[in-house]
Amino acid sequence: MNLKDAFRTQNKLQALMDEAGDILQDRCNTLKVTTTHLRSKVMPEAQDVVTEDAAPSEYAEHINQVAAFLMAMLAEREKLSAAICAAKAKLPLDMDSEAGLNRARQELAGIFRQMTVLRNSEVVLPNGGSGYRFNGEGNQVSYRCDAKRVTTINFDRNKVRGMATELGRKADEVSARLDQCLVNTAVDYTLPFEMNDSFDTILSDFIQRQTS
Repeated sequence: MNLKDAFRTQNKLQALMDEAGDILQDRCNTLKVTTTHLRSKVMPEAQDVVTEDAAPSEYAEHINQVAAFLMAMLAEREKLSAAICAAKAKLPLDMDSEAGLNRARQELAGIFRQMTVLRNSEVVLPNGGSGYRFNGEGNQVSYRCDAKRVTTINFDRNKVRGMATELGRKADEVSARLDQCLVNTAVDYTLPFEMNDSFDTILSDFIQRQTS
């Protein structure tokens, strides 16, 4: 498989572990609860009746095998991680670092693009200003007047636009190289089941192998 399939396989293994973990974390699956109806205490001629709470999962009777399945999936995760690490070590670039840097490039380019849409503006605000004057009696009083608000960008739009363009170009270039690595890099790992098999199919087959 290639790196792209390997990462999909990682997600598949984790999803299987999550579902199996949910089974084990539900106490109704791992504990058996019985209730004895003591009818004979009320009617000596009656027989006591024992009932058992139904488990929410069909695998409640195979908890040991489910636990073993989790350990097996973790072992597969470890094997796959080692294979991915070995494959990445042969690459001419550090994929993880470059992917992180590319996210930073794209975020920064977005900030710069937002800046480039800003424009100078001028607006008159009716009664937006104020002042003080003396009235005919010599008293100081406030008054309202119109105000003109001028907004001016205080950066070089062309430089910022150029930086956004350069960042976008670099991010696209690195993305293309990362995509090539994902597709063209072989990973020495074989999944022990079909990728598209359901959780029930994979776990049932595992339990069958364990009990045979």
